[in-house]
Parts: sequence; structure tokens; C-alpha cells
Amino acid sequence: MSHDISFLERLLDAPGPSGFEVRAARVWREEAQTFANDVHTDVTGNSFAVVNPSGTPRVMLAGHIDEIGLQITHIDDDGFLYIAEIGGWDPQVLVGQRVTILSKSGDVTGVIGKKAIHLMTPEDRKKAPETKALWVDVGASSGDQVREMGVRVADPMVVCQGMVRLAGDRIASRAIDDRVGAFVVLEVIRVLSDDPPVACATAVATVQEEIGFAGGGARAGAYVLEPDVAIAVDVTFSTDVPDVDKKELGEHQLGGGPVLSRGSAAHDNVFQMLTDVAEAEGIPYTIQASPKATRTDADGIFLTRGGVPTGLISIPNRYMHSPNEIISIEDLFHSARLIAAFIRRLTPETDFTPR
Repeated sequence: MSHDISFLERLLDAPGPSGFEVRAARVWREEAQTFANDVHTDVTGNSFAVVNPSGTPRVMLAGHIDEIGLQITHIDDDGFLYIAEIGGWDPQVLVGQRVTILSKSGDVTGVIGKKAIHLMTPEDRKKAPETKALWVDVGASSGDQVREMGVRVADPMVVCQGMVRLAGDRIASRAIDDRVGAFVVLEVIRVLSDDPPVACATAVATVQEEIGFAGGGARAGAYVLEPDVAIAVDVTFSTDVPDVDKKELGEHQLGGGPVLSRGSAAHDNVFQMLTDVAEAEGIPYTIQASPKATRTDADGIFLTRGGVPTGLISIPNRYMHSPNEIISIEDLFHSARLIAAFIRRLTPETDFTPR
């Protein structure tokens, strides 16, 4: 089945590192305004799209809009920019990349530099680089020239990689973690808007998940919404690549459908209902154990206020936290269909309290 992913492509291509999500969030809201009953944003930067605002129960769908990036820590007299990570990077992935600096004067292109291999000692060649040993070169010959370009300390940047289509229904891009989650939760609202459910469903494009050690924007969003149930949509490791330990991560493949988490922040009764719905709808899925933290927005939601029964749905993703993450488009639409069917089963009497 072919799907229109032009909106997804716009969403992936828009830069939005953690704490600086405004451009990607704007793309999301512009799309949401074409079908949602209400679209708004909060002071944190979370974006909300609602269907059936007066419905009961209240459902929160969270997909984080932020991506990993870099931030300028210092500009030296020779015009080189030194950087720190926004979120978790493998520094080896950064070597040789082009970047887009989001400056007050507009986008500025740079390249990530390091000492040429010819000039390195045999011992240094064996060592993995650290981010603090790299720099960004915008072609300037002095720090003053860099500042004249509008670039200053603490400006954020993203790797300069757009979405590309691969074989079959697969795509590669930076920011798949977790623009695809933000895409899926909005796709659910699109589906429900044609025939509103009994419940009130709110999709939230959350901010600062990659640096959300205190719960990120998802916690603030859940506090305001006071949902009766929540579902977070993120990505997880696709284990259909070489040298991945399935004993530790389970078996999840591109095209294998959504991955349903069980344990930790993932409420067991929500998990059971998701599996029941998937089987009733004929939607493929796999299960992932989450014995500790899920390391997703679910961790920021499930203990908000008096507690929120929370489900976690993940999209199998190859090459996590790289400029070329790979997913299957069909997994996105299977996930949206599952969540929409889950919400249609909810009534004011639905109770997830363990008994």
C-alpha cells in the first residue's frame, strides 16, 4: 500500500534540536490545523492537536518533535567553532559531516573538522574521536568574521541530511528519532477527525525528550492535560541488522509492525488492551520488555499528578542517533491504525486500575 508522506518529509527536513524545536513544531501545527478541532502551543514549546475536546475519557498521545544536535561552546580567534552535544551522539558519526547552524541571521552551513589521518600518530588513529576534539569550520578566517555572519556562542546546529527514499517502503533521514512519533500521533488525530470517538484525543508534539532528564516537555504536557490514559510513540532498535544481540533486545524488524513495551512506565493493563486491539484488527506487532526505565516520554508521563496509565508504542529503527536512521513507512501507519482503534474502544467507564 502506498502512502502520501510529503508531510513526513517536510517534518523530517525541518531542523529542531532539543530546546530549539520551533521550526519543526511549526510544520507540525500547520498540518494539524487542516483537520484538528483545536491546535495550540504552550510556553515550553509543546504543540497540541485535539479532536472531540469535550469527550471522555481524555487521551494523551505523545511523540517528541526534538532531535539530537550540537551547540557552539566557543568561537576562537581563527574562526573555528567548538561544539557540545545536544543529546547522545556517537562522535565517530560526526566526523566529516556538514551541519546547518541555526543563527539569528538565518541558516549557516559548516563542516565538522578534525586532524587529517595522515598527520595522526599510529596510536591516535586507533582511538575513537571525542566531540570536544572536533570543530566546525564555516570558512571564516577570524572570530570576528564568524560573528559578522550572525553566528554566536550557544547557537544550535543539526547535521545537514534530508530524507531519502530507499528500496520498497523504507526511508532514511536524520531526526527519525522521533519526528516519526510526532507524525504518528498526528496521523491518529487525522484518522479520528473523520469520525470522532467518544473520547477526547490530544496529540502532543513534545519537546526536549532527548535531554529530558526531568521528564521533558511530556511531563508539562501531561500535567496540563490530566489525561485518563496516555500513549507515547517513539523508536526502538530494529534487530534485523548484523551483530545485534537479540537475547538482550528481542526480535524486531523493519516492517514487523509496532513494538509494544511491557513493564516499567508501560502500564500492564494498557499493554494488554493494545495487544487485544492489534490482534482484533490484524495488525502485526512485537513485544519488548522494559524492566527498568523506557527512556522515552512515557517516563515523564506515567507518574504525573496521581499517575497516568501509559502505553508505549515504538517504531523499529536502524542506526539510531545517526544522520541516516532507517524505518519502514508501513510501520508508521500500522501504529496509527492501532492507536486509533484503541481510542475507539474507550468509554467513560473504561478503567485501567489494577485489581
